Amino acid sequence: MTSLKKLLLGEQGLVVIFAVAFAIVALTVPNFLTERNMLGLLQSVVTIGIVACTMMFCLASRDFDLSVGSTVAFSGMVAVMASNASGSILVGLLAALLCGGAVGLVNGVVIARFRINALITTLATMQIVRGFALIASDGRAVGINDPGFYQLALSKFLGIPTPIWVMAFFFVLFGFVLNRTVFGKNTLAIGGNPEASRLAGVNVASMRIWIFTLQGLVCAVAGVLLASRITSGQPNAATGLELSVISACVLGGVSLAGGRAAMTGVIVGVLIMGIAENVMNLLNIQAFYQYVVRGLILLLAVLLDNLRSAAAGRRA
Repeated sequence: MTSLKKLLLGEQGLVVIFAVAFAIVALTVPNFLTERNMLGLLQSVVTIGIVACTMMFCLASRDFDLSVGSTVAFSGMVAVMASNASGSILVGLLAALLCGGAVGLVNGVVIARFRINALITTLATMQIVRGFALIASDGRAVGINDPGFYQLALSKFLGIPTPIWVMAFFFVLFGFVLNRTVFGKNTLAIGGNPEASRLAGVNVASMRIWIFTLQGLVCAVAGVLLASRITSGQPNAATGLELSVISACVLGGVSLAGGRAAMTGVIVGVLIMGIAENVMNLLNIQAFYQYVVRGLILLLAVLLDNLRSAAAGRRA
């Protein structure tokens, strides 16, 4: 029983459990292992995977961001509208990055400088930014004028869609940042003990601002790719994304109490979310039941986080 508990709570244990679950699904669900389905599964988790890379830093520093879904939708809208207006895809991309970064910067400044709770701040910006997206589009989808915009999502390299490569690049990049840079070490230190980090010379407020700004920039990238994939700027896109991203991170071992994170765990958490939805679609389970499954996964993630925290406390 003790060894099973260690397996459930350990980082390598999560990978083992995922591998076993993947094998069971592959053997029992028809068409799951086909190339088309595997690429479709990876495509379906691109948005969650990209945003989870920086949500990991938010959670590891004892914060979180509920505005990511709205920022993704708003950035995608801005990219399409700016591209249509200017006739340049590059201008659209830069406009999206600027808007996404601005949302993250505002979140960071309000949380770090004005000391307002991250829950309240990002809940407010979630509503405000979604409102901006609806106002800018008059509540309607905005079509893409330049067919080249579609190629951001439709293009392939070595037979694999470009968005999957982008997600993989972000996994490698932010995994390196977390494990090999001062920025990553300071993030974990702040999450472990903000006051001790401040006394050790870490500029906690500045770090938080940078983390949220990065979150906004990454959301912009995800928003552009999503708009390209769904062939329009949708003001209601990415609704509920924040819950899926937080679930994936916490399932992957990122602590809600801060101070603990691992990119390998986040990747596994993202894949678990994607496989659960993919299997339900393959089995033709109604969308209504899928909401129940997502809620159960979130509860499971929080339960595992509590168990990990308790185990870490006992070891300490």
